[in-house]
Amino acid sequence: MKNERIAFLDWMRVAACFMVMAIHSAEPFYLGGAEPNITHVASSWDMMWITVTECICRCCVPLFAMASAYLLFPVAKPTGEFFRRRIVRVVVPFVVWAVLYVAFLGDGGSSWGKLLFNFPDEGGHLWFVPMLAGLYILMPLLSPWAEKVGARELKGWIAVWLFTTLFPFLRQAWGHVFGEPSFGAVPYLLGECPWNHFGAFHYVSGFIGYMLLGLWFRRFAPERGWASTLGIAAPMWAVGAAVMGIPFFRFVREYPFDAPYSAAVVMETSIEYCSLGVALSTIAAFMVFRKLGFGGWLYEKAVRPVSEASYGVYLMHMFILTPVSAALCRHLPTPLAIFATAAATFACASAAAILVRRIPVVGKWICG
Repeated sequence: MKNERIAFLDWMRVAACFMVMAIHSAEPFYLGGAEPNITHVASSWDMMWITVTECICRCCVPLFAMASAYLLFPVAKPTGEFFRRRIVRVVVPFVVWAVLYVAFLGDGGSSWGKLLFNFPDEGGHLWFVPMLAGLYILMPLLSPWAEKVGARELKGWIAVWLFTTLFPFLRQAWGHVFGEPSFGAVPYLLGECPWNHFGAFHYVSGFIGYMLLGLWFRRFAPERGWASTLGIAAPMWAVGAAVMGIPFFRFVREYPFDAPYSAAVVMETSIEYCSLGVALSTIAAFMVFRKLGFGGWLYEKAVRPVSEASYGVYLMHMFILTPVSAALCRHLPTPLAIFATAAATFACASAAAILVRRIPVVGKWICG
């Protein structure tokens, strides 16, 4: 039982890992700001390929969250044992790599000080781990409900969560339609205000929705043939891609684009991980990956080892991607630069993570 695998989750993790690399390979084009020697979005052609990359790959992080929920929720083990396993497999490697990013890329005392309270700026992608830990904290609490919930009720909660994925757009629309909100520059919704950040839908918003979706697919989602799967997933993905891609592409009006880094907060509204377009594309992608349950030589020799090391791949990849991106982005056409950077980073990080995990005892403390 210990070595049994759910093959489609392995295929999905590997694909999601590559998607993460692709997104991070595209970001230097629009996150560089006005700094010298930074890649910029030079034309609408560049922006089109960046948008395509985002629309295809933005489901990567939600897919990881859904995979964890599919495997672990509701929690079958005693709470103490569940948390001990998560600490060893998730928290300890996170701490190791956070320290490494600060040690090699940090600027001294301030970086070490921040590390006591949050993920380090030098490893911005590590934000994912505290978020995932938050889901783990909730899983034992919600497991008694998850064991008894019916399909209809669960669909209702997922529908409520899908409504909250409109909030990123509503926050922006408020400012455009009504002018500045009553309490500062960021609109507040349904009970939120400067002295209360926990509005009516706070506890059913965010990544908890992907946890519920993982539960839905594990317990209630019907098995479908390829025709039925694609008949639902393809239009759902198309709608999600339109919701993501059109606002993202249209954000840039003049080229070359060299807006400050802070502009990305507004620019990425439509591709926030808990926004409607990403949610729809994630559901569609999960439906398709669920059909990839086959094994064989490629699965055993490549897909499964990379999947088992995928957490380590994620943790370490920015050490590799940053220099690779700097070397390639200025010398290749945009789509080729994005793909080549992602592919080279994925190959190197996968090989490194697999090797590190083979180190007795220590390997899994480093790469999970």
